Amino acid sequence: MTFEDLKLAEPLLRAVKAEGYTTPTPIQVQAIPHVLEGKDVLGCAQTGTGKTAAFTLPILQRLSVGRPPPPARGRPIRALVLSPTRELAAQIGDSIRAYGRFTGITSAVIFGGVGQNAQEQVLKQGVDILVATPGRLLDLMNQGFVSYKSLEVFVLDEADRMLDMGFIHDVKRVIAKLPTQRQTLFFSATMPPEIQGLANSILKNPVRVEVAPVATTAETIDQRLYFVEKEQKRGLLVHLLQTDRAIERVLVFTRTKHGANRVAKQLEAAGIGAEPIHGNKSQNARERALAAFKSGTCRVLVATDIAARGIDIDGITHVINFDLPNVPETYVHRIGRTGRAGAAGIALSFCDTEERAYLKDIERTIRRRVPVMEAHSHRSNLPPPAEGALEQAPARAQQSTRPPQGQRRDGERRDGGRRDGNGGGRRRGGGGGRGANAGGPRGSESARPARSDRPATQQQAQRPSASAPAAPPAVSQRPRAPKWL
Repeated sequence: MTFEDLKLAEPLLRAVKAEGYTTPTPIQVQAIPHVLEGKDVLGCAQTGTGKTAAFTLPILQRLSVGRPPPPARGRPIRALVLSPTRELAAQIGDSIRAYGRFTGITSAVIFGGVGQNAQEQVLKQGVDILVATPGRLLDLMNQGFVSYKSLEVFVLDEADRMLDMGFIHDVKRVIAKLPTQRQTLFFSATMPPEIQGLANSILKNPVRVEVAPVATTAETIDQRLYFVEKEQKRGLLVHLLQTDRAIERVLVFTRTKHGANRVAKQLEAAGIGAEPIHGNKSQNARERALAAFKSGTCRVLVATDIAARGIDIDGITHVINFDLPNVPETYVHRIGRTGRAGAAGIALSFCDTEERAYLKDIERTIRRRVPVMEAHSHRSNLPPPAEGALEQAPARAQQSTRPPQGQRRDGERRDGGRRDGNGGGRRRGGGGGRGANAGGPRGSESARPARSDRPATQQQAQRPSASAPAAPPAVSQRPRAPKWL
């Protein structure tokens, strides 16, 4: 199968060739023909499978072929792509510009963390394709800068990540403003019940395309596991980076923002170029860190899970889980930053005593053992955990990834001071710096489990009635549900 076989227009084929691609990926082979036919598509595929081109190429063809060009000024928005993070939105915008370079189609990317004056001007002039994050898009919609009267195609990308970051209600508010007569393309790496329900509510007779089982890891990624105590992790990381020259460009994941800062500082002190990237960093700082990492002047990028599905950089040779994630699917998304588009990659994971339960969940989810590296100088003295069965773990509610109601991960607030989940601000010129963490869990960007098991206080449980003797305890001793559920 070639891109010519997918019946793409000549300008698109020329652009794809210029980008160095000759063979479409499985998700592209399955999705592109249906999108070209105008059908709704429900795509479920793991990260790194080429989903962006799977919807970008056919959208460009639908908007450009056989239709008169819109006026240079005042172009209506004809396609909207909604993305959870700034980095992913920027990369989608880059793909649209690259593939559409010979079509005359215009596009723009809007997100928080930067001043909105330039974004206002772009919207006033008009664009064919708009790529946006939820928070800033709603701000501009509420201020009257966005019109969907001519919208033809709506794309919801990384839908499960929207749920994880607490944006699902913002997404629904955006969808409520869209015309009912449209083509909808819905892409997600996993399908938890709430995401499946959202898909059912906005898709019309969709074609489902799926190229790999949910929550599986790419076969091109060589996974390795190091049992190490928490206080030895930094020493092991420095040792590996100093002794293994095959680690050319590495993405290191930590659980918290402060942890990312500490690890980056230690690597710099050891003479290893490293930059941290997380939600407390301003947009300019994040862009500088990414630019240094892409150019090779920085060997190590230390990130929280904000980067797990928002970074698409060629040539990442290694991913290192400095902290194991407490949500198994996050492990899949993290290591998917390497071994992309069929390339080989290596994923190293450090597991301390407290994280062994996380490892058990991860291995159950991916349905395979992660090979253990036995010989290393920082090995834990504790024996490895006993190997149990690898049957699929029981389905979990999304409480382990979503923040409590009224909070937003990465600093998006529900009130008038809305911020994008990637640290964007509502005010003109608003930055994603020190204030970017308002409203989210302090000091952590990991998908911390929501407290759904908080028991009622002793006074609540035992408070007697003022007018009656104390009643015997009820048969059910189930803890009272939190008020925010």
